[in-house]
Amino acid sequence: MSDQNHANIPENELEPHALEARITLVGKNILTSIGRVIESVPRGKPGPQALADQLGLDKVLASRVLKATRSRDPITATHRMPGPEPLRRLVRAAEAQGVGASIISDAHRAIDAFEHLIRQGAGDRSTLDAIVSAWVPEARREFELRRKQAAFKAMSQLKGVQSEAIVATVILWPGQDDARMDVVWLNGLVGVHRVRPNAPVKLSTRKLSGGPDARLPVSLDGVAVENAEGLLLPTFCSEPLPRMTATRAGNAVHYALCDDGFGPSTAADLFFAEVNRAELPRAVPAGSGRKRYFFAEASMPAKAMQFDVLIHESLDTSRPWLRLYDTAFEGVANVNDPARDADILDMVETIEPLGAGVSRFRSSDSPGYSELLRHACTRLGYDGALLRGYRCRVDFPVYGSQITMVFEPPVESPPRETL
Repeated sequence: MSDQNHANIPENELEPHALEARITLVGKNILTSIGRVIESVPRGKPGPQALADQLGLDKVLASRVLKATRSRDPITATHRMPGPEPLRRLVRAAEAQGVGASIISDAHRAIDAFEHLIRQGAGDRSTLDAIVSAWVPEARREFELRRKQAAFKAMSQLKGVQSEAIVATVILWPGQDDARMDVVWLNGLVGVHRVRPNAPVKLSTRKLSGGPDARLPVSLDGVAVENAEGLLLPTFCSEPLPRMTATRAGNAVHYALCDDGFGPSTAADLFFAEVNRAELPRAVPAGSGRKRYFFAEASMPAKAMQFDVLIHESLDTSRPWLRLYDTAFEGVANVNDPARDADILDMVETIEPLGAGVSRFRSSDSPGYSELLRHACTRLGYDGALLRGYRCRVDFPVYGSQITMVFEPPVESPPRETL
């Protein structure tokens, strides 16, 4: 390819530090030139099907080009445009329909510059999409979703296990001691199965802070259990009832699925509950600057992950913010450790307020979710109407990531001085 193909790009805009300006210029040129080509094609009707029929192209290509040319932003247009070769096919077909030579020539020059941008400025189209995603929210969501989906397919085969959904819900309720609160976990795997034989299927719950007391979860009935099967909620599990084991390791409990079947026909749903009475203090020490946080781990490849925090109205009143961590090197992250800021993942996930009352807390990933919450509240003697909820739902969560909701907690009142 000769330099004349991008001679209209100033030399300083070919430098790496000016890549955004270069993408903008290339996008503007291709948006204008391809737009002129389409406007010059004689068509009886508007729309992608009419354009495809007139030029003898497939409707998908015609639709993509029309969508791109409707973009007012050059960088968005660059993201939406098909690759150089499909664009050349369109231009050649338009030339055969009698579109003027100058319009065709301008379009070819713009496509050549687009190809040079992909090869020299980015390396390939996938990398260009990654660069553009930093500036275009729509492109970023699409970019992340496609890459996460590809990672899910790869990791489910490497790990040998996958799940339709991971469901993690924590309920925070005032403890009998006014200074502490109960922490109840409802955990579920929907459609979990091994992709290949003998692959381990496991998930964990743990506490990273909140005092030196040992973590001893009990069932919804308050019964101390020695194995995971005592925590299972049979009404919400598939049949036959999945078998699980539990292994304690400090303040963590590791759960493993015992059944050794594999393949989609063995997919199972399992839900279990952990009740941790008076597990956390309601307030943090004055001057500590500590944050309250709760997290769920993407401990297996899954198509979706739903993480809910449900809080009694008398507890923390702050609205949470989200942090996603990479746990591959240092393990599960403590929000109050500033050294872990280097492991924060910059992704587009968000927290959605669910409102108040369990009747509002529905789920498309777990059809019986509302009934599960009502069941847990009834067994615990909780009034579900007093709960307000927050949700982070992630499509194809990155395996090994930690989804964390962070709250500004109440602060302990300093002791009164006595005379």
